[in-house]
Amino acid sequence: MMSSPSAPATMANEPAVAPRPATSSSTTTTADQATIGKSLVIKGEVTGSESLYIDGRVEGSISLSGNRVTVGRNGVVAANISAREIVVLGKVRGNITASDRVDIRSDGSLTGDVVAARISIEDGAYFKGGIDIRKGGQPTQTQTPTKANGEEKNAPEPAAVGARA
Repeated sequence: MMSSPSAPATMANEPAVAPRPATSSSTTTTADQATIGKSLVIKGEVTGSESLYIDGRVEGSISLSGNRVTVGRNGVVAANISAREIVVLGKVRGNITASDRVDIRSDGSLTGDVVAARISIEDGAYFKGGIDIRKGGQPTQTQTPTKANGEEKNAPEPAAVGARA
């Protein structure tokens, strides 16, 4: 009789495991995250197909399209970053392009231009640069926003979009 209850328990576990591969893109992205530790210094080009957490120093360029780049509290990045989602907790000097969103947290510092579909800047964060909001992946519209959003094109440069730091 114990084998009967244990068989449904096994079957109950199997469906829980089965949806995991179905949502493997989100699960794998979270699980497959590389980390650059505090003492590491990387100079050059960082590319790949997994998410990245940077707690060290990176100089050059970071291109992880479709993935998430997180600059940790100890992270210092002097690079252009291109990814699906970018979270800044440390210091970044360079231009950022995100196909989805950019999140600058309260202790974060960003000096550079941002191109993203969504942006969030917490109180206390430092930001100096321009913001270009692009919906639905329109990366080639460099001059069209001047016509569509002439005010937005002119406003970020003189205002320098400084956060309340």
